[in-house]
Amino acid sequence: MFIFQSMTNISIATTVVVLLFLMVSTRRSPLAAVTAIASNLLKSRSYLFHFAALLGILYVNKLEMKVESQFPVVYDFAALFHQIEGNFVYWIQHTFMNPSLTYVLTFMYVIVFPALMITSLCIYTTTQNYRLFYATCIAIMMNYLVAIPFYLFVPVNEVWFYHPQVDFLIPSIFPSFETDYRPLSGLNNCFPSLHTSISVTVALLAYHSGNRIWKWITGISAAVIVFSIFYLGIHWLTDMIGGVLLAIAASTVGLKLAARSETVGSMNLMQRVPSRQKMSGQ
Repeated sequence: MFIFQSMTNISIATTVVVLLFLMVSTRRSPLAAVTAIASNLLKSRSYLFHFAALLGILYVNKLEMKVESQFPVVYDFAALFHQIEGNFVYWIQHTFMNPSLTYVLTFMYVIVFPALMITSLCIYTTTQNYRLFYATCIAIMMNYLVAIPFYLFVPVNEVWFYHPQVDFLIPSIFPSFETDYRPLSGLNNCFPSLHTSISVTVALLAYHSGNRIWKWITGISAAVIVFSIFYLGIHWLTDMIGGVLLAIAASTVGLKLAARSETVGSMNLMQRVPSRQKMSGQ
C-alpha cells in the first residue's frame, strides 16, 4: 500500500521501474540514457522536434479533460457495449478475484504502463536506434490523436460505473485514485482503450528492436495490462478490440514515417559534414 499512498510515491516507483527496465534491457548504466537524451536534444533538430511534439500531444490530452467539462454530452454508449458483449468483464473479474492479483494488476495499470513508454524512448536513444525512437513518438501521438475525438464525441462509461455487479478494484489498493489519478483520464473515456493501444504499440515496435529482453518485457507487460483493464472493472471488451486495432495502425504508420524522418536526418547530417570539412580546409 505504501507505493499508492500519494502521486509522489507513484512517480518514484515509476522511475525505479524505468531504471530497472533500462539496466536489464541494455546492461548499461541508466545515466547513459540521460546523457544520450540530453545530447540529442541539443544536437539533433529532428530528435528535438519529435520529443517536443510528443510532449505537446500529452499536454493536449490533459486539455481534453477541460474541454470535455465545458461541452458535456448527455448520451453514453455503455449500454450498447453491454448489449453487444454481455457479462464478459463480470465473468473475468469474479473468476480470478484475488487480493494479491488486484495489487499486482493495479501496479501494472498505474506504474508499469507509463514506464513502458518512457523506457522505450530511453532504450532507443541509448542504442542509437533513432528509427524506433521516431516511430515510438509518432505512434504514441497517433494513439492520442485518434482516441481524443472518440473521448469527446463517443463517450463510454467505465464498466464498473454502468454494470451493478462489476466492482472498481483500484481504490482498494490506491484509495486516492479518484482525486489524484482520475483527472488524467475521464470516467467516460473508454473507447478505444489507450492502456491497450499504447502498451500493444510499444510491444509491436519492440519486436523490431532486436533486443530480445525488451521484446519479452513489453510483450508480457502488454498482455498483463490488457488483462488488467477487465479484471479491475474498467474497460469493455469492445474497448480492447478498438485499442488493438489502433495499436496495429499506429505502429505501422509510425515505422513508415520514422523511416522518412531518419532519411531526412541523415541527409541533413551529410550536408553539414562537407561544410565543416571545407571550413577546416580554409
